[in-house]
Amino acid sequence: MSVSPIFALVDCNNFFVSCERVFRPDLEGRPIVVLSSNDGCAVSRSNEAKALGIPMGAPAFKYRDLFKQHGVVQFSANFDLYGDMSERITRILTSITPRTEVYSVDESFLDLSRLEITDYTAWAREVRARVLREVGVPVSIGIAPTKTMAKLASDHAKKDLELAGVLDLYSLERPEQERYLLQTPIENIWGVGRRLGPRLKAEGVFNALDLAQMRPQLAKQLMGIQGRQMAAELNGVCCHPLERIGRIRQTVMHGRMFGEDTNDFAIVEAAVASLTARAAYRLRREGLLTRRAVLSLYTNRHKPGFTRSDTPLYFTTPTADSGELISQLVAALQEVFRYGILYHRANILFYDLVHESTLQADLFGMVNLDGSDTSKSRMHAFDSINDRYGKRTIRYAAEDLSKRWEPKHQLRSPRYTTNWDELPRIVTKTVL
Repeated sequence: MSVSPIFALVDCNNFFVSCERVFRPDLEGRPIVVLSSNDGCAVSRSNEAKALGIPMGAPAFKYRDLFKQHGVVQFSANFDLYGDMSERITRILTSITPRTEVYSVDESFLDLSRLEITDYTAWAREVRARVLREVGVPVSIGIAPTKTMAKLASDHAKKDLELAGVLDLYSLERPEQERYLLQTPIENIWGVGRRLGPRLKAEGVFNALDLAQMRPQLAKQLMGIQGRQMAAELNGVCCHPLERIGRIRQTVMHGRMFGEDTNDFAIVEAAVASLTARAAYRLRREGLLTRRAVLSLYTNRHKPGFTRSDTPLYFTTPTADSGELISQLVAALQEVFRYGILYHRANILFYDLVHESTLQADLFGMVNLDGSDTSKSRMHAFDSINDRYGKRTIRYAAEDLSKRWEPKHQLRSPRYTTNWDELPRIVTKTVL
């Protein structure tokens, strides 16, 4: 017997800022921004910072005077801290129901259809209280029969103080649901954004209710099959089920903007080696191997002569061995590196991924199964040492050729939860 879907979207409020405030409660009520790589742009803002008119992506140098005038507190992005806090929240949610889809670092969908819940608003408030008590991060929760409506509900729950962080659209009659759809601008609908918004407005579609009432054929004509599904979801018809647990991801990517533009090969080599090692670790953590990779190098797109090079690689034997991958990607770097230009960024992309348990011999004997087993054992020992004694306790020499590629983070807070050396210290004085 089929069960009608019921989704809850748990969305962390101003997540990066909230993580900083967990360890700095003295900053409650003060305007805060978290900055991107090299302390360039605002990637998270407190409500107080938003009230000052600081937009998402605001260049820090353009708002320097406003920051100073209003005492805006700035932080460099602390991704180690944010990732760990995200995992803690995920553990709480998966303890409530294993039918959980981690959509992003600060958002998760939960399938509630198999839980015995009589009052969804009361249930959501208990979950909010538990996350705040055990992790310290405030969340908003939207509940609805589809993912698109749950996302819409969580946005209202976040912005409308009278809702106290929870909106249950699932339990409302359709006229009440439509009231919230009418209040949702078309750009705020999950999947529309700024790119499709102007096109829809030109057709007289200004809010979520307009889209829900659009003819399916027209929605498909304007936005493709996604548009038709979007309109259906706004009418309570589920088109996007929960992503199944264990689904193999399609890509793994690591990229960084350099701390300074450079034409020094050793600096770029260290960046490529370090990014490759991090991406390879993510592969191993999920039990994956890669058949293909792309090395991408960029100059600064804001300066004259912007260039980008993409170098594809193919691995006969799928692998997640950091040493093998670093060796081949550095060899590719040597082929494409040009000393006459200044490099600004590097990306490492792994794709055509397979699970390590599915690796098998091929017809022509090109896949080296014995070598793959040896590699797996070596990487297991490598990761075990680093897990026990700390990240990068052992690493590849190429990673240490230079640190000048690393993004600047002069305003980064301590990595309170992942680095023993950065734990707060209490100094006591003996009074005689």
